[in-house]
Amino acid sequence: MGVLVIGSFMMDCVTQAPRAPQAGETLIGTAYRTIPGGKGANQAVAARRLGSDVIMAGCLGEDAFGQTFVETFKQEGIDIKHVRFSQTHTGIGSILLEDNGENRIVVIPGANMAYTVADLQSLDEAIKQANVVMMQLEMRLDVVDTASQLCEQHSTPLILNPAPAQALSHKLLARVDYLTPNESELARLVGRSHLENLEEKCIAAQTLIALGVRRVIVTLGAEGCLLVDAQQTLHVPGHSVTVVDTVAAGDAFNGALAYGIDRGMPLEKTLALANAVGALTVQKHGAIPSLPTLDAVYSFCKSKSCT
Repeated sequence: MGVLVIGSFMMDCVTQAPRAPQAGETLIGTAYRTIPGGKGANQAVAARRLGSDVIMAGCLGEDAFGQTFVETFKQEGIDIKHVRFSQTHTGIGSILLEDNGENRIVVIPGANMAYTVADLQSLDEAIKQANVVMMQLEMRLDVVDTASQLCEQHSTPLILNPAPAQALSHKLLARVDYLTPNESELARLVGRSHLENLEEKCIAAQTLIALGVRRVIVTLGAEGCLLVDAQQTLHVPGHSVTVVDTVAAGDAFNGALAYGIDRGMPLEKTLALANAVGALTVQKHGAIPSLPTLDAVYSFCKSKSCT
């Protein structure tokens, strides 16, 4: 049935400035815009633009931002019959974007936290029929935990993007088929403040494998990604590009991973594709507006001579 995304909607309110201000300092910014985003929504659109059939489940506010998402998803061709509405406001992401492409984000979840375990009852058949389910951590953790149990019950592959970073139970981790942390999220999952080098990242990923995670895929930015499972450790190289905005890079990668799993592609080839999708995404402003089509990815790969 394609890809089922259970996740968040965030209207990104983006302020651009030459740099982040110091504490107590006021800077004059250069631009402001509102852009539909949120990890769940970004990942759903990323998978859809590559060619997967996508169902999105989550919660929007009964406000103008919520209606913007409805219109956006209809235009993208994403099934939103499992999206519900709450009287609270749609989730907000307050983003400070520096001219060098780095960003600082404050998330106010809003309606995302109104999606409850009870709402999963209507998703049981969709989870059973999906080729892959994808979740993140911008919603209630009990929802993520219960949905992971349903995936296990129906033998449906589960991608969990553990962002924003937080500690997760061993029981939840043991239900995850593809865990996709970035470097800081990986450190948090193993109780470290940071990881110094690739060797330490491999050891951290192996620690999670020992806890029952089937595959750990660590995103490394321009350096690509690291795949660790019980049989292998594999580094898939990335691409050096001019960075404009890193906001949705990880979401683009995850959407591409879901697309590859949905289509039955070999995992190494899927990861190479996901690296290319992430590299394309950081070259444009915004979350959803920056997500590429499959044709754009193929053109990029041809220019870079990647597989």
